[in-house]
Amino acid sequence: MSGSLKLGCIADDFTGATDLANNLVRAGMRVVQTIGVPPAALDTEADAVVVALKSRTIPAAEAVAQSLEALRWLQAQGAQQIYFKYCSTFDSTPQGNIGPVTEALMDALGTDFTVATPAFPDNKRTVFKGYLFAGDVLLNESGMQNHPLTPMTDPNLMRVLQAQTRRRVGLIDHSVVARGPQAVSERIAALRAEGVAMAIVDAVSNDDLLRLGPAMAALPLLTAGSGLAIGLPANFGLAPSSTAADLPAPRGLQAVVSGSCSAATNAQVLNFIQSGRPALAIDPLRIAAGVDVCAEALAWAQPHLASGPVLIYSTAEPRDVKAIQGQLGVEQAGAMVERTIADIARGLVARGVQQLVVAGGETSGACVQALGIAQMRIGPQIDPGVPWCHALPDAALPAPGGLHITLKSGNFGTPDFFTKAFRSLVTASPA
Repeated sequence: MSGSLKLGCIADDFTGATDLANNLVRAGMRVVQTIGVPPAALDTEADAVVVALKSRTIPAAEAVAQSLEALRWLQAQGAQQIYFKYCSTFDSTPQGNIGPVTEALMDALGTDFTVATPAFPDNKRTVFKGYLFAGDVLLNESGMQNHPLTPMTDPNLMRVLQAQTRRRVGLIDHSVVARGPQAVSERIAALRAEGVAMAIVDAVSNDDLLRLGPAMAALPLLTAGSGLAIGLPANFGLAPSSTAADLPAPRGLQAVVSGSCSAATNAQVLNFIQSGRPALAIDPLRIAAGVDVCAEALAWAQPHLASGPVLIYSTAEPRDVKAIQGQLGVEQAGAMVERTIADIARGLVARGVQQLVVAGGETSGACVQALGIAQMRIGPQIDPGVPWCHALPDAALPAPGGLHITLKSGNFGTPDFFTKAFRSLVTASPA
């Protein structure tokens, strides 16, 4: 790659990576997403590269090590600015991983200040006075308090982040953001003088995010959800392009696999079932009992695939998830189901599926790794934060014509997302 790389991004899960890449593409950047840290330099031109890690829920020390490895690779590609991307629900634990990774990146970049904002108004994630809202309610009233791995019971982002870092956390509130980039820059200077190293930033609209963009231009490190990205390409002289999201024409069979247990995904599973399409639920207890659930699911899917998309899911209501975790253990239950769904996804692709929707961040990570996908081009948006992508075929990917795939964060998408996704995949020429 030449010295054209403007933004180097590190995402803590695979759906979050495509979420970020989607916003950058829509704002005019040519974006490549890699699965993990590539072993060599990229051989294609790009304005931004998003390195997708599966580091959100692993031990903090491992998340830090993986993120620093990604940073070193991006620096070697000539990245002018670094963007650490996490979920718009800021979900984490008192031990991390947002704080520890941010601290490690700050140390490696030699910077004493960065910002933090998960705001993504297009998906109804807003920050006001340092509090995170999901739609019209505080985060801890949105269903995220029941997340099986990272329950969020405190919507105050300053408290959440301060619990994870030794550095002092401050606030750039909406009254400052509303006055524009100069006011934000002045507030940053004042916070630095006070010894604040990380600042939660309010944003309740895309206009706020666009006002923030110019004020972020000089910071070596940004940390955010994907929303902040919409104001960054203009800093590099880039504008939206009608061809940035072009993908090859879709082909092959269609399927959905879902491991997310979020409220949004539960509604999407129900909508798909009510539409009359074939759907099969995966029972974790049968997996634990040694039943070859993968083989059963693939045998079930085979006769249905020719007539349209099928859905195979482990999605369940919070009380059912807790009951299973109580019997199997939280980590064991999650890993077991992810592994099974990933094996099912690979089996579906081997049987001719070339348009695949995957729901859930951890599930997406497992599926992409099982499919051997190393790199994806980012295509058109289905819903805010969720684009179609295209993975080229290689020795590891059992799809001769490549694979159109979308990695949907559990909390994203309208109730009809699973059926709408395939309708929205329009024929396009290669970019």
